[in-house]
Amino acid sequence: MEHHITVGLDGSPESSAAARWAAREARLRTAKVRLIHAEDWASPLDIPAAVADVRHGWAEALLRESADDLRRTHPELDISTQSIDGPPAASLATAAATADMLVLGSRGLGAMTGFVLGSVGMAVLHATERPVVLVRSGEDALSAESGLHAQRHMVVGVDISRPCDALLAFAFEEASRRSCPLHALHIWMPPTLVGYGAAYDPRIHSQINESTTADLADALKPWRDKFPTVEVTVRTPMGHAAQTFLDAGAEAGLIVVGRRIRRSSFGTHIGSTTHAVIHHATSPVAVIAHD
Repeated sequence: MEHHITVGLDGSPESSAAARWAAREARLRTAKVRLIHAEDWASPLDIPAAVADVRHGWAEALLRESADDLRRTHPELDISTQSIDGPPAASLATAAATADMLVLGSRGLGAMTGFVLGSVGMAVLHATERPVVLVRSGEDALSAESGLHAQRHMVVGVDISRPCDALLAFAFEEASRRSCPLHALHIWMPPTLVGYGAAYDPRIHSQINESTTADLADALKPWRDKFPTVEVTVRTPMGHAAQTFLDAGAEAGLIVVGRRIRRSSFGTHIGSTTHAVIHHATSPVAVIAHD
């Protein structure tokens, strides 16, 4: 089976960082890299052919220059390019249908405040069931030259009420590939009458935490047995799920979160914690679709 990583390019610094992140990941996976630029060239205003030619020329130059940049740093990689005429989200999802993952850039709110995932990125998450990795431009400064891409710890969020094989398989395989520690996190909140004011009972708090930790360890056991070389840290903090998760992943090399696949057009497609993480994390985020 041919392994490859698809990267969506739009000319932004974030998408350039995504391409460089994908190249480093491809080396770990012995995979090919496919650089894709997708744009809907059709226009109700009947853009003149000359203008359309300029846009096509810009796209081809973007792809060529990006590929040349990666080849200079990673001459061993097999890198291909493709310009697609069509709606970006649907085109990227189709192009990535057989890829190991799709990598996209995501714009930061500021120097250290996290992601802003645009409408195309959100639409891609909904349109594909392949793993999607979101990368900030600042990630290059942390991992490009230092080699830390494969060394910083990873964080994975686990729902112990419905543990997901696809999510844990990705997290453990990636941690094994990187030879890095994996922090498995389940965040819980106490029942209303247990956690506040005069009703607070530290013994009940301790019991809940012990039970939660045991449940998380049970959920991870098959994967720890399958990947015995992966160093796993089990954490079950109490707190607000999104903020606690963001704090835990602040220095991570990769954060892994899940989103449930919904076959219906009704209802949310991305849970509140995952939504917060993909918009505000300072580390790369892998979003894994699962049933």
